Amino acid sequence: MTSTAHTSATAPTQHLDVDGNRYAYRRFGATGSTPMVCLQHFTGTLDNWDPAIIDELAKDREVILFENAGIGGSSGAVPTSIDGMTQHALRFVDALGLPKLHILGFSLGGFLAQNMAIARPDLIDRMVISGSAPEGGEGAGMDRPELVAIYVDATMPMSKKLKHLFFPATSAGQAAADAFVARLGMRTADIDPPAGPDVAPAQLSAMIAWANWKGDVAGKLARIPHRVLVTNGDNDTMIPTKNSFVLAAGLPNATLIVYPNSGHGAIYQYASTYVAHVREFLQQV
Repeated sequence: MTSTAHTSATAPTQHLDVDGNRYAYRRFGATGSTPMVCLQHFTGTLDNWDPAIIDELAKDREVILFENAGIGGSSGAVPTSIDGMTQHALRFVDALGLPKLHILGFSLGGFLAQNMAIARPDLIDRMVISGSAPEGGEGAGMDRPELVAIYVDATMPMSKKLKHLFFPATSAGQAAADAFVARLGMRTADIDPPAGPDVAPAQLSAMIAWANWKGDVAGKLARIPHRVLVTNGDNDTMIPTKNSFVLAAGLPNATLIVYPNSGHGAIYQYASTYVAHVREFLQQV
């Protein structure tokens, strides 16, 4: 196993041209084992991945941070459906020539992970789905008025939005939020463009349609035989925690971990513990 010297703070942004779209991505870490493709949350860019998670996971394997169409440094229009986002992700990994991969799907990224596993089961080895929901999941559209008011507030800095949305209003939660925001500031060069004004409406439209799906939730989840680690905080106010229980119950080969006194950003609040859980899951025989 060999490793690059790059980290979240230094890995260069690369671009891959596929079928008229230019996808931005960063790829670094230890080679020689199955790489992990990381699929980001609502309006998140390459710079929103937590170094405390990504850099640690990169010690064991390559991590590939992918930016879907129309986000940050990627070209094209932002898809208004999860299927559209899924197709872009599959074109990207096919163009990279990856024969097998793991997926870490956070929030919206977890929606894509499920569809990718169904569309291309032989491509996926294992998946980590955090802070997410099945198609048809209650509240998974994130369109409640109290949330939308924060999304559209142009006067609120992104750091403050993340603190409000991802962390509990406890002293421990806000201390974890401050530490997380500080870690995001470690990258000082080759900064990714922030999500533009078209991103949130398009992604919300896709997420609302996903949540409002009236199909067979259990039947769809049963079509995903892969090993899956499902995680969340015990009080996720963005994508309600109950959805993680539905995922764990419906996926045939799932493990569920719920972190205490935390919300949507539990993976950041418990970064070192989360990494240990993910690493153990990926290394299981």
